[in-house]
Amino acid sequence: MKPSRGLQALLTEIRACRLCEADLPLGPRPVLQCSPAARILIAGQAPGKRVHDSGIPFDDASGERLRAWTGIDRDRFYDADLIAILPMGFCYPGGGKAGDLAPRPECAASWRTALLEHLQHIELTLVLGRYAQDYHFGGRSRGVAERVSAWRETWPRVVPLPHPSPRNNRWLKRNPWFESVLLPELRARISLVLNDGTA
Repeated sequence: MKPSRGLQALLTEIRACRLCEADLPLGPRPVLQCSPAARILIAGQAPGKRVHDSGIPFDDASGERLRAWTGIDRDRFYDADLIAILPMGFCYPGGGKAGDLAPRPECAASWRTALLEHLQHIELTLVLGRYAQDYHFGGRSRGVAERVSAWRETWPRVVPLPHPSPRNNRWLKRNPWFESVLLPELRARISLVLNDGTA
């Protein structure tokens, strides 16, 4: 399917977006990474405050853990021709009592379909956390723990992961299989995709 508009024009529109401005405590600053050549898509939730400040996706503790999980070094991680990073919300939504607020729903509804039309070479999608999983897997019939436990159902094209936030340390301690079973398979799959592009 041919995208309805050019990617650069679309990214310019997104970076000028003000749809949620009145609801964003720090104002709009869309943070994403996208190229039509990308082979891996990282579908996250929304930028945290540190990412809002830097304008660099996953430029925080969550990003350090995600790069450790995947075995992707920083240079490759920020190569848009290899990795697309499209959170469900592109702007920092603000903080609540239990961490950051949910991504603004207007963002995915307005931009996600058009962006995904440009990503014709994706071989692996990493779906991080509940909001991204509800979108990419259709609805809330499963929680994150159940989806991650059933990761082989969508392997090797789509892999549900818990969000790499330090807030999930307890879940990781309760589920040692995640690091001993899933992550070695994931790193091997990523290496295959990035090193020859024919996985």
